[in-house]
Amino acid sequence: MLAAYAMDVRHSRGRRYPEPRHPYRNDYARDRDRVIHSRAFRRLEAKTQVFTTRYSDHFRNRLTHTLEVAQVARTVAGALQLNTDLAEALALVHDIGHPPFGHAGEKQLDRRMREFGENFDHNLHALYIVEQFEQSYLDFTGLNLTFEVREGIVKHSRTYTASTFSQLSEYLLDQHPPLEAQLIDLVDEIAYNTADLDDGFEAHLVDLEQLSEEVPIFAEAWAEVDCRHHSAKPKLKFNAALKHILDLLATDLIENTNFAVKQSGAKNARDIREHASRLARFSDARAEANHELKRFLFNHVYSHPSIVEDRDRSVAALDALFSFFLDHPDRLPRQYVELAAHEPGHRVVCDYIAGMTDDFLLRQCQELLP
Repeated sequence: MLAAYAMDVRHSRGRRYPEPRHPYRNDYARDRDRVIHSRAFRRLEAKTQVFTTRYSDHFRNRLTHTLEVAQVARTVAGALQLNTDLAEALALVHDIGHPPFGHAGEKQLDRRMREFGENFDHNLHALYIVEQFEQSYLDFTGLNLTFEVREGIVKHSRTYTASTFSQLSEYLLDQHPPLEAQLIDLVDEIAYNTADLDDGFEAHLVDLEQLSEEVPIFAEAWAEVDCRHHSAKPKLKFNAALKHILDLLATDLIENTNFAVKQSGAKNARDIREHASRLARFSDARAEANHELKRFLFNHVYSHPSIVEDRDRSVAALDALFSFFLDHPDRLPRQYVELAAHEPGHRVVCDYIAGMTDDFLLRQCQELLP
């Protein structure tokens, strides 16, 4: 049973290229499956989340992170009686446009593109991937996803204005996306805050005393676990505390989004779109707890010297390869050489590098750079 304000697939704006309905899968379920079977999705397995494979191969990568986001998204959407197939499809596709080496790689590609008056945005690159780059079907380019999934790719984490991004005008930029899409950015934060803390602890970059001092929600969870299992292994107690935090944040997101929707008086998906603000939200207290987790990770994990050193080497490799291909476009793969004949060279180089996995980029550096 869907809530009245959920996105009903029967009211979808459909696909860019009409297709007959499937006999036993709705259109959002088909979109989910198309994302999973895409090459860009598979490549996420070899793209960095926080720790590169040069640091260890035990930690999360961009693909495992995406799967964790999808699990939380489906749970939260189900509890709110939203469309779980749409929420899952959006969660699975939300990072498909990420380049090698995580956010550091994205920032460096953006710096290089700004030299040419353009920019790199992983959401917009994800849209390019599903609309044009993936080539799997005889009758159309891209994956031919439904409007709502493409819209969610664009709008799940930020607002774009038609005056600045005229190429996105078809995506109802004066409206909010459906509630299923509004959830994704917050679910993403729940997933990576807890997961990155877990990986940081595993890497011996997290001090329990410091964490408890700076993040009260962890201190409370740890105290509760330690009281019941005082003699247990620290790692198992840490896992239990993190699971408790994840549950607290997800439950808060469910309860406060439900409360906000009721307060808004929204009766249908259109009301959700036209409301003055987005309705997916944490309570003020849990939003602050979530912020404290993020601040701790930035101060003690993401900025740790060993992580920074590895990240700097990776970004330098990406930058050097970008420069090489700008100077030697003939060394690009044949299909990109053909694209460069009628598209700006910097855009072709950017798209090629953005699609690389971490290891492939490093191999290209070894093979091509002096």
